[in-house]
Amino acid sequence: MRWLLTFFFAIFLAALAPARAQIPTDAVRRFVQNELGQVEGATRIDISVGPADSRLQLAPCERAEPFLRSGTRLWGRTFVGLRCAAGAQWTISVPVQVRVYGPALVAVHRLAGGQPIDEADVRTDEIEWTREPQGVVRELSQLQRRVTSRPIEVGQPIGLAQLTELPAVGQGDPVKLVGRGNGFSITTDAIALAAAADGQPVRVRLESGKILTGTARDGRIVEVVF
Repeated sequence: MRWLLTFFFAIFLAALAPARAQIPTDAVRRFVQNELGQVEGATRIDISVGPADSRLQLAPCERAEPFLRSGTRLWGRTFVGLRCAAGAQWTISVPVQVRVYGPALVAVHRLAGGQPIDEADVRTDEIEWTREPQGVVRELSQLQRRVTSRPIEVGQPIGLAQLTELPAVGQGDPVKLVGRGNGFSITTDAIALAAAADGQPVRVRLESGKILTGTARDGRIVEVVF
């Protein structure tokens, strides 16, 4: 008899508890899919919607509308805004996981840090692009004039964040300093005081000891405009 009384008491308490709004997960998923659109080259896209914070006490809502907050990127783990448009006044964030899959380059053997990567070092596999916040390398052309910034293990995708541009000049390199002014140009020898990629500023020291700042160019050239 005691268990029966406990059972009915639990039902009674549930009836007295205030109703809570339900998160429209299907609507949120469709919203994310529409906002994401077609991802060029992707083979499949998986979108999962997580539960809202269980501590939230949301009043029942007749119509809830998902939206994107400023700066939100639908890539990997993210959040989508959800506001009640009829029946109550609340706005929350709903966790969403966006997984985009497609062909990308992975290492066929361990790649050391600072190593250039060529065709023999990689193969193409289907992997999750969204595992890397900045994306992954999909084509060999993306590896041109780049080296690894840290080691990459066998089978690991080549993330764009794991690459750095090959410097046009290195620290201590002898360079040709090309100076240009109004109606004249000069060329002299100098030493680069730091490494710099093509188009980046770099300081150089002349044979006289004078230090100038110019723009690094491929071929160990530094341009200075007077």
